Amino acid sequence: MRSFIARRMLRSFSKRYGYDMGYVETILKKSPAAFFKFAPLIKAANHHEVVPAEARFAAKITGALSEDCGPCTQLAVDMALEAGVSKDQIEAVLRRDIRAMSPETALGFQFASAIVHRSADDERYRDAVRARWGEKGVIELAMGLQLGRMFPMLKFALGYAKECRRVTVAGHQVDVIKQAA
Repeated sequence: MRSFIARRMLRSFSKRYGYDMGYVETILKKSPAAFFKFAPLIKAANHHEVVPAEARFAAKITGALSEDCGPCTQLAVDMALEAGVSKDQIEAVLRRDIRAMSPETALGFQFASAIVHRSADDERYRDAVRARWGEKGVIELAMGLQLGRMFPMLKFALGYAKECRRVTVAGHQVDVIKQAA
């Protein structure tokens, strides 16, 4: 019964976002024990308490970009739009255009980018996040960033990351810049 309900939820999610959940359905089918250990991470990836959506999704999108060539990044973009993040802020993150970002978006992006690239600036941005949103903010951004990276990595490891595609924001294709030149 639990597997039946889980499968329905996965298919509903897939339909809602136009995202292929085949890799998660395979986990459920082949190793239900593994799936039910993995499933709480899906909820944990959406944890939020104190950080505004712009900063939270800047970190999530940055994390997805670091491991993905399209579908998982698109999912993060669609979820950001659904959460009310403006398309201009999302596009600025995809293009790595700090000047076009609000202060909140820029801080979420800079923190995430410093962590992903193991930059010497990581402590500076961690301290800035802590100063603005406290330790809960650091935890929230770290969880969003790192758990957001986990899904495309798992998808790839299981052999399901076969598709690359252009990322769109509200129907507009965006030239994604994965790393600073």
